[in-house]
Amino acid sequence: MLTQPPGVDFYALDELLTSGERVVRDKTRTFVVENVLPTINESWEQARMPIELVSELGKLGLIGGTIQGYGCPGLSAVGAGLVSMELARGDGSFNTILAVQSGLVMPSIYLGGSEEQRQRWLPAMARGEKIGAFGLTEPLVGSDASHLMTTAHSAGDSYILNGAKRWIGNASVADVTVIWARDEAGQIGAFLVERDTPGFRAEPIVGKGAMRAVWQAEITLENCRVPAENRLPNARGFRDTTTVLTRGRLGIAWSALGHAIACYEKALEYTQQRAQFGKPLASFQLVQDKLVRMLADITAMQLLCWRASRLCDEGKLTPAMASLAKLNNARKARQIAADARDLLGGNGILLENHIIRHMTDVEAIFTYEGTDHTNTLLVGREITGFSAFG
Repeated sequence: MLTQPPGVDFYALDELLTSGERVVRDKTRTFVVENVLPTINESWEQARMPIELVSELGKLGLIGGTIQGYGCPGLSAVGAGLVSMELARGDGSFNTILAVQSGLVMPSIYLGGSEEQRQRWLPAMARGEKIGAFGLTEPLVGSDASHLMTTAHSAGDSYILNGAKRWIGNASVADVTVIWARDEAGQIGAFLVERDTPGFRAEPIVGKGAMRAVWQAEITLENCRVPAENRLPNARGFRDTTTVLTRGRLGIAWSALGHAIACYEKALEYTQQRAQFGKPLASFQLVQDKLVRMLADITAMQLLCWRASRLCDEGKLTPAMASLAKLNNARKARQIAADARDLLGGNGILLENHIIRHMTDVEAIFTYEGTDHTNTLLVGREITGFSAFG
């Protein structure tokens, strides 16, 4: 285990964490250093998904986030956020694999599922033995998720699903995918579609310049027959989807923080060691200005994550709060990654220095879980009382 608190901590935030949260953070960091970092650049370059590491993380009891019981860790929102932060500090792709599992799929089953559905899927997912995917986004419906086009028609003891989904992480390797669709009454519901179900096809999207070590898929549903008992009984509207997405956006805020810390730490180390014009780069005013601005943004990101997560634990986190955290931290991480790449000069584009991987991966988190524009308008509606959508 690490003997020192990992990461940047200019305002002594470590003192605000419980002992259990510090243990979870350090355990995750040790896992990343020993299991993820040694091979992730190769996996990223080859677009290979390190799915074998999921079960290893499961053995540490780190999958399942805040879910209580069913073999899940039952972490605080801060603890779950620290797991996301440390995984992203190592790699955005691997963090995305777990963010889908712990932050979207398992909460959907836990909050919306029957006891039988929970017992069947959650313990195996917590052990990393089963992989899940979350099918919400569609080829023609991204940010406007309340207007899903995928349909689910009742057919006696089953439902017939037709439609398409896009950018669905894990779907091509998942044992089960939560598909959100609209029934005959126009009500949005969630359906558990198991691997190899006839009419369900998931093909990985190729040619990505970001998150290359996780596979997002294009899903096609053609008269896909799903047993009626596979519908989540307590997921009966877009509000239930929003509940899951709110927690997901908070997780992305933590992920952005992890990317930012990784880039800042590498830039600081490099500029302290790299000499130009007879002295270390870190001794120049322009370099120090960038490093200080990066640190200021990271410290603000940390405080925002910590406070939003404590509010989440108290049941006070609103969707707009989560949107503000996500949009702020994704924006800041994007700038920090660009500045770090700049400080490394030409060496900043080499995978061996990690920053270029983080920089491109941040481009993905800038968009997913609600684009920057969408989250901005959600917060704008909250503070002004006027909706600027449409």
